[in-house]
Amino acid sequence: MSSAALDDLMIPLRALRLLAVDFPHLPAPDVDVSPLFPERLRLSFHDVSCESLAAFEQWRTALRIAPAAVVSRLQDEDRTRVLAADGLFAGAVVTLTAFADIPAAGGAPTGQAGGAA
Repeated sequence: MSSAALDDLMIPLRALRLLAVDFPHLPAPDVDVSPLFPERLRLSFHDVSCESLAAFEQWRTALRIAPAAVVSRLQDEDRTRVLAADGLFAGAVVTLTAFADIPAAGGAPTGQAGGAA
Protein backbone atom coordinates (compact mmCIF):
# COMPACT_ATOMS: atom_id res chain seq x y z
CA MET A 1 0.00 0.00 0.00
CA SER A 2 1.39 3.39 -0.93
CA SER A 3 0.76 6.36 1.28
CA ALA A 4 -0.23 9.76 -0.01
CA ALA A 5 2.28 12.59 0.02
CA LEU A 6 1.50 15.94 1.61
CA ASP A 7 1.73 17.37 -1.91
CA ASP A 8 -1.39 15.34 -2.77
CA LEU A 9 -3.33 17.60 -0.40
CA MET A 10 -2.18 20.81 -2.06
CA ILE A 11 -5.68 21.88 -3.15
CA PRO A 12 -7.42 21.89 0.26
CA LEU A 13 -4.31 23.14 2.06
CA ARG A 14 -3.99 26.06 -0.34
CA ALA A 15 -7.69 26.82 0.16
CA LEU A 16 -7.20 26.74 3.94
CA ARG A 17 -4.28 29.15 3.68
CA LEU A 18 -6.34 31.54 1.56
CA LEU A 19 -9.30 31.30 3.95
CA ALA A 20 -7.02 32.28 6.83
CA VAL A 21 -5.82 35.31 4.87
CA ASP A 22 -9.21 36.37 3.47
CA PHE A 23 -11.39 35.69 6.52
CA PRO A 24 -9.30 35.97 9.70
CA HIS A 25 -12.21 37.62 11.53
CA LEU A 26 -14.57 34.64 11.13
CA PRO A 27 -15.03 32.05 13.89
CA ALA A 28 -12.35 29.36 13.94
CA PRO A 29 -13.71 25.99 12.77
CA ASP A 30 -12.52 22.47 13.33
CA VAL A 31 -10.54 21.71 10.17
CA ASP A 32 -10.25 18.36 8.46
CA VAL A 33 -8.15 17.45 5.43
CA SER A 34 -7.82 13.81 4.43
CA PRO A 35 -5.96 11.90 1.74
CA LEU A 36 -9.18 9.91 1.31
CA PHE A 37 -10.77 13.02 -0.22
CA PRO A 38 -7.77 14.98 -1.55
CA GLU A 39 -9.79 17.88 -2.98
CA ARG A 40 -12.04 18.41 0.05
CA LEU A 41 -11.63 20.78 2.99
CA ARG A 42 -14.04 20.26 5.88
CA LEU A 43 -14.90 23.08 8.25
CA SER A 44 -17.12 22.13 11.17
CA PHE A 45 -18.59 23.87 14.17
CA HIS A 46 -19.58 22.09 17.38
CA ASP A 47 -21.11 23.48 20.55
CA VAL A 48 -24.06 23.05 22.82
CA SER A 49 -25.47 26.50 22.12
CA CYS A 50 -26.58 27.93 18.83
CA GLU A 51 -23.27 29.74 18.30
CA SER A 52 -22.17 27.01 15.90
CA LEU A 53 -25.19 27.74 13.71
CA ALA A 54 -24.27 31.43 13.62
CA ALA A 55 -20.66 30.56 12.74
CA PHE A 56 -21.91 28.26 9.98
CA GLU A 57 -24.02 31.09 8.56
CA GLN A 58 -21.10 33.55 8.64
CA TRP A 59 -18.91 31.10 6.72
CA ARG A 60 -21.73 30.20 4.31
CA THR A 61 -22.19 33.86 3.49
CA ALA A 62 -18.44 34.52 3.13
CA LEU A 63 -18.04 31.55 0.79
CA ARG A 64 -21.13 32.59 -1.18
CA ILE A 65 -22.85 29.26 -0.75
CA ALA A 66 -26.51 29.64 -1.64
CA PRO A 67 -29.01 29.23 1.21
CA ALA A 68 -30.80 26.63 -0.93
CA ALA A 69 -27.65 24.46 -0.79
CA VAL A 70 -27.96 24.05 2.99
CA VAL A 71 -29.29 20.72 4.23
CA SER A 72 -30.80 20.70 7.70
CA ARG A 73 -31.46 17.53 9.66
CA LEU A 74 -31.84 16.22 13.19
CA GLN A 75 -29.82 13.46 14.80
CA ASP A 76 -29.28 11.87 18.20
CA GLU A 77 -32.99 11.22 18.74
CA ASP A 78 -33.83 14.74 17.50
CA ARG A 79 -31.65 16.39 20.16
CA THR A 80 -29.02 17.77 17.77
CA ARG A 81 -29.57 20.02 14.79
CA VAL A 82 -27.13 19.59 11.90
CA LEU A 83 -26.56 22.01 9.04
CA ALA A 84 -24.41 21.03 6.06
CA ALA A 85 -23.49 22.62 2.74
CA ASP A 86 -20.81 22.28 0.09
CA GLY A 87 -19.21 25.07 -1.91
CA LEU A 88 -16.11 25.74 -3.96
CA PHE A 89 -13.21 27.90 -2.90
CA ALA A 90 -9.77 28.13 -4.51
CA GLY A 91 -10.35 24.86 -6.35
CA ALA A 92 -11.32 22.91 -3.24
CA VAL A 93 -14.69 21.52 -2.30
CA VAL A 94 -15.40 23.13 1.07
CA THR A 95 -17.85 21.25 3.26
CA LEU A 96 -19.39 23.27 6.08
CA THR A 97 -21.09 21.42 8.93
CA ALA A 98 -22.55 22.74 12.17
CA PHE A 99 -23.88 20.79 15.14
CA ALA A 100 -25.97 22.38 17.89
CA ASP A 101 -28.05 20.96 20.70
CA ILE A 102 -31.75 21.68 20.50
CA PRO A 103 -32.96 23.38 23.69
CA ALA A 104 -34.98 21.14 25.99
CA ALA A 105 -38.45 22.16 27.06
CA GLY A 106 -36.97 24.14 29.97
CA GLY A 107 -34.89 26.25 27.59
CA ALA A 108 -31.43 24.82 28.40
CA PRO A 109 -29.72 22.95 25.58
CA THR A 110 -29.71 19.20 26.02
CA GLY A 111 -26.60 18.11 27.83
CA GLN A 112 -26.67 21.16 30.09
CA ALA A 113 -28.43 21.34 33.41
CA GLY A 114 -30.89 24.18 33.76
CA GLY A 115 -31.71 26.15 36.86
CA ALA A 116 -29.68 27.24 39.85
CA ALA A 117 -27.41 24.92 41.80
